[in-house]
Amino acid sequence: MADAQLPPGWTLQRIRDVSGDREAVALDPNRAVQWVAGAGAPERLHPELVLGFHSLCLVKPVEHDDWYMGSLYDDGSIDCWTAYDDLYEALHGL
Repeated sequence: MADAQLPPGWTLQRIRDVSGDREAVALDPNRAVQWVAGAGAPERLHPELVLGFHSLCLVKPVEHDDWYMGSLYDDGSIDCWTAYDDLYEALHGL
């Protein structure tokens, strides 16, 4: 968890308060993440930040300003299926 980071201006407690998940955690971004909601083949995303909420997670990719919601699998990989304009909106979408 040494590589896990929080979004600028956010604390873990604030993330937990807004999401309603008292066990939310910052996860290591070094993992396989893909966008699977498009019509074509899945698109690989390069995570800058990853927040975990049990079997769901929010991903902030390096290449996008949006936050992506997805499933967090036992092997650490993530399939994202929806996107939000900002973290606050994404936390409320959990």
